[in-house]
Amino acid sequence: MPKLLKDQQISNDDFQVLLQAPEEPILPEGHVLLHISSIDHAIKANGRHNGQVGIWFDSADEPETVANTLHQFEVIAINFPKFIDGRGYSLARLLRERLDYPGDIRAIGDILVDQIYYLRRCGFSSFRLREDQNPDHALAALQTFSADYQATADKLSPVYRLRHQL
Repeated sequence: MPKLLKDQQISNDDFQVLLQAPEEPILPEGHVLLHISSIDHAIKANGRHNGQVGIWFDSADEPETVANTLHQFEVIAINFPKFIDGRGYSLARLLRERLDYPGDIRAIGDILVDQIYYLRRCGFSSFRLREDQNPDHALAALQTFSADYQATADKLSPVYRLRHQL
């Protein structure tokens, strides 16, 4: 089972990522993530399903098209199909800063330890690591820097603002 980092804890990620909505209106048992193209199916299932229902975006998807419905979901995942595709970082910032999404934004796909710190800075709150990544190293990566020079979606005060507080 894939490992999940959330709130400085390592656990098993028990969400199933469904590539397509099932033909039948009934979803599989447990927590599921449906692609944004199936958002109508996800909205209908949300609250009636025996597990949590979330949605996931691919890096080329645009969340503005469904902005009014995003707050119905507690989990939104953003897929990184390849390490070199950084569009997911922008999607997370868009969800946090423009669309004011308060829930869990989860990074899924080709997620490496080296990305964890920067993903959090862009608004991600949980990380589903690639199978070959060490979760303990990922937890340590979240502490890479003690101060930052830029204000970002994780609301940490940058160094230049701390100087004025002295």
